[in-house]
Amino acid sequence: MQHEPLMMRRAAVQATGQAVLLDPQTPLQTMVGFGAAITDASAHLIQSRMTPAQRDALMRDLFGRADGGLGFDFTRVTIGASDFSLSHYSLADQADPSLAGFSVAPMAAEVFPTVRQALAINPQLKIMATPWSAPGWMKTTGSLIQGELKPQYYSTYAEYLTRYIAEAAAEGVPTHYISIQNEPDFEPDSYPGMRWGPQGRATFIGRDLGPRLERSGVETKILDWDHNWDKPEQPLGVLADPEARAYVSGVAWHCYAGDVSAQSKVFDAYPDKDVFFTECSGGEWAPAFKDSFVWTMKSLIIGAVENHARGVLMWNIALDENHGPHAGGCSDCCGVVTIDSRTGAVQKNQEYYAFGHASRFVRQGARRVAVAKPEGLEAVGFVNPDGRRVLVVLNPADVEARFDVGEAGRRAQVLLPASSAATYVWSSPR
Repeated sequence: MQHEPLMMRRAAVQATGQAVLLDPQTPLQTMVGFGAAITDASAHLIQSRMTPAQRDALMRDLFGRADGGLGFDFTRVTIGASDFSLSHYSLADQADPSLAGFSVAPMAAEVFPTVRQALAINPQLKIMATPWSAPGWMKTTGSLIQGELKPQYYSTYAEYLTRYIAEAAAEGVPTHYISIQNEPDFEPDSYPGMRWGPQGRATFIGRDLGPRLERSGVETKILDWDHNWDKPEQPLGVLADPEARAYVSGVAWHCYAGDVSAQSKVFDAYPDKDVFFTECSGGEWAPAFKDSFVWTMKSLIIGAVENHARGVLMWNIALDENHGPHAGGCSDCCGVVTIDSRTGAVQKNQEYYAFGHASRFVRQGARRVAVAKPEGLEAVGFVNPDGRRVLVVLNPADVEARFDVGEAGRRAQVLLPASSAATYVWSSPR
């Protein structure tokens, strides 16, 4: 067996005799992968603030696995602007129900080239796309900021999203998953956003977008919610509508309120629907590396997956030394890496190290399997398509832990330092 502890500290040793054991005979969800969003801000820094050599090295580190790269298998892009854009825009700012002025040109400048490079490094990369707002002229405020989508434009907006999928594909960027609205229970006052209740989302998905994608032969899967753990009644409301339920592939979640167990509440009600965790940001509100690392490991790498997530995403894959660029919104967020906007130098943040415990070893198509673990340790386990076992263990305590890892009939004793995680990998029995 081999292990990859990414963070170590010395302390007293706990009592021995504990074991963290995989049960490969109890397969659970199939994994899509781990990753982070290629926002406008991230793409701008990668394309415009790095030399070609710096860019190539960073992209291979993020999306490749050679030389210890993270091997991200999953990413997210924004359809139009978010707060992490250089300006506020949609793909159809001209008020025209025929969408005559529709254009993906703003995304083709920097976002699409970044995604294409990621795909060239990792052809298995799966891509999710999410709008922060419909074009302002379709909304009650007449603006990208705040408001709701007018029902008279539901059909037009369905065409807008369908056209995005087609034109992004023509640019070499497939859309494997789409959510219809980022954080639909929130109306930010300084960047694009749109409130959209469960009844309206169900109507739009069941009667407009779902049938339109089906008629067009588009295989993109629709995810509902794309918001926090604190209101599971929202996706449950959408899934209660039989017309919408027929087209909803799964439910997406964010970390900013509530508890990760909400994912299981919805999954238990609709076990045929996928679960994805699609946004969480690090930031200056949690500057201590140890505390933030332990939280990310426990809540996202382990917790989100234990609660049925097939994919886990952080927010910005890269931001600069000033937590941007951004147009409104969060002023102290951090990316998975920080790119110095003056030199192109890269700083790896705690999310880089936390996500590496899973993304470097868990292959797309791996099955999560059941894990028996003692009190005081957190763990999640997988069997890769080639049969190799992967076990991610977190010791959140302030003392070291000595325990066994393995499966029935195959064990090895390990020592895991305080406030640290390790990934253990071993081959399948012959």
